[in-house]
Amino acid sequence: MTDLQIAGLAKAYGPGAAPVLDGLDLTVPGGALTAVLGPSGCGKTTLLRIIAGFLRADAGTITLDGRTLSGPGVHLPPERRRIGIVPQEGALFPHLSVARNVAFGLTGLDRAARRRRTEEMLELVGLAGYGDRMPHELSGGQQQRIALARALAPEPALVLLDEPFNALDAALRTGVRADVRAALRATGATALLVTHDQQEALSTADLVAVVRDGRVAQCDTPHEVYSRPADPWVAAFVGDAVLVSGTADQDMAATALGRIPLTDPPGRLREGVVLLRPEQLRLTAPDAAEASGTVTDVRFYGHDAMVTVAVDGIDEPIDVRVPSPTAARPGERTGIEVMGEATLHSAAV
Repeated sequence: MTDLQIAGLAKAYGPGAAPVLDGLDLTVPGGALTAVLGPSGCGKTTLLRIIAGFLRADAGTITLDGRTLSGPGVHLPPERRRIGIVPQEGALFPHLSVARNVAFGLTGLDRAARRRRTEEMLELVGLAGYGDRMPHELSGGQQQRIALARALAPEPALVLLDEPFNALDAALRTGVRADVRAALRATGATALLVTHDQQEALSTADLVAVVRDGRVAQCDTPHEVYSRPADPWVAAFVGDAVLVSGTADQDMAATALGRIPLTDPPGRLREGVVLLRPEQLRLTAPDAAEASGTVTDVRFYGHDAMVTVAVDGIDEPIDVRVPSPTAARPGERTGIEVMGEATLHSAAV
């Protein structure tokens, strides 16, 4: 298994320019698929290009399997890094067959060995028998799987995936993500997936690194990042968040939604922002709950619905995720009940 270690990585585009990466630290365990998640401009693409060797870092070090790729006085060229890349939209060579695309990086093998390895990779991504086809004869999802097979064929130490599902429609994206995840696990590859899609990161990766302003704000399992975000910004970026002011009293927080149990002792923090997820709230009869308000909007998603409620005593309306269909209607009064535990954060990020 190959670990990727990044320490103090910094990059600015030009003298005096604001840093795009500002002392970024990240560890990717061997064999893990780690998603780098963040908004546009946070430094995701710059990070990927520096790891690949296409850009020089201004400071910091990158080591892969104990070998320094980038550091003071060190900058290995891309071809010496043993890194496979799956770019956006596949980027297959249009004049080469599928088999020749997959075999492109197998320069150190004889013809028979290249053929065997190519067939193994095509079978791995579920496209056995497609070797004689040309890229234009494939669907978008098939092209992405061929791009993955091409990246995995030389047995790289690390695979970088640069928002590889962006060009696919929503119905196809889920299936291709699952296929890519299965192929990476089958080979035991260490992989880094760059994305701005929260659902993609949470459903695909073993670890999620949330990047903000050129640094990793939090890196943990998808469950931990979602249920115990590092701060309110991470909470709101990773998923729908309900943030209400609260005052801690031991393991409980007093809020306008009632007293809510806290997952962790708040330490010295006594007043701050209580984080809940919309699925932790339930609509009840107005006189059966500590909090009540007026329904202002209902958004239907098929499998569930999001109900927006203007709660008495809270300045901003909050969202409640309910099973679909729902009987809630705009203008109606409703009670709100909290289920489960919450986390308390400082209001400052």
